[in-house]
Amino acid sequence: MNAINQAAPELTLPGKGKARALRCRVLQSPLAGVSDQIFRSLVRRWAPDALLFTEMVNATSLELGHGLQKLDELANEPGPIGVQLFDHRPEAMADAAQRAEAAGAFLIDINMGCPVRKIARKGGGSGLIRDPKLAAKIVSTVAAAVKIPVTVKTRLGWSNSDARPVSWCRLLEDAGSQLLTLHGRTREQGFKGSADWPAIAAVKKALQIPVIANGDVYSCSDAMRCLKITGADGVMVGRGSMGSPWLVGQIDAALSGLPVPATPGPAERLMLAREQLKALVQAKGDHGLLIARKHMGWTCTGFADAAKLRHALMRAPSPTDAMALLDHQLKLLS
Repeated sequence: MNAINQAAPELTLPGKGKARALRCRVLQSPLAGVSDQIFRSLVRRWAPDALLFTEMVNATSLELGHGLQKLDELANEPGPIGVQLFDHRPEAMADAAQRAEAAGAFLIDINMGCPVRKIARKGGGSGLIRDPKLAAKIVSTVAAAVKIPVTVKTRLGWSNSDARPVSWCRLLEDAGSQLLTLHGRTREQGFKGSADWPAIAAVKKALQIPVIANGDVYSCSDAMRCLKITGADGVMVGRGSMGSPWLVGQIDAALSGLPVPATPGPAERLMLAREQLKALVQAKGDHGLLIARKHMGWTCTGFADAAKLRHALMRAPSPTDAMALLDHQLKLLS
């Protein structure tokens, strides 16, 4: 499979300082409310060299002293970690990028794709697609402010009727983006319909910088087909990794011609859910249970009465009760 140019073992991003090399062509998408440090530690269990990302960081929040924990955690990250920023103010983005660089970020990624209305309405995320001049200003200002590479994650356009992905992405390249991750949908689509991989192929053909394909990658075979169609330099896994932190590692192995790690069975999934619940409660107290519920809902699948267990877990009144439910199911499977 030559879609990712296996003759080149690494993607090199020069930045203005020491070049940064990506040894793994599979990236884990930043996922709001999901890709915290605990989740990332699980992904790294199967994909230690993959480029992972913090959850999105609001530059305005950093100015106000919020969200600093996401940067503080970078010092303990065992592999490459990017910080994804969003805002509509170039100088605020530059300041946030410098903070992230000082904290140890591998690169800065600028979010120009988030479809959430409250973000786009304020001119951040996918809202920047409607203001190309400002988008280019943000990229150039951030790139001038840091020595590490600056990348952009975006979509094909604002709506299906006015999407011009090639000209849009060329503008971002010209502004200073050193890598582009392109989700194959417009903002109007959100996550509906199918990702337009041929549109990503057209962008890849037009740009000189590396292009990472994003959208509808839920398996190794999906990744192979995506790369064959797009000719992209790699893939980014997003929603497919929810409840499946092993997926990035499986795809990396498949693309590298190595044995693909087995998908964990029911008992292993339950142990993983138990481990994640325990870590979240240790880090966040009882609030950790609220965060863990969605992860347990995604992970606890593939066995008899799985739906019944998930229903009970969503209503468990305390971490102790949730842990007891998991332990009971493990005994039933043993």
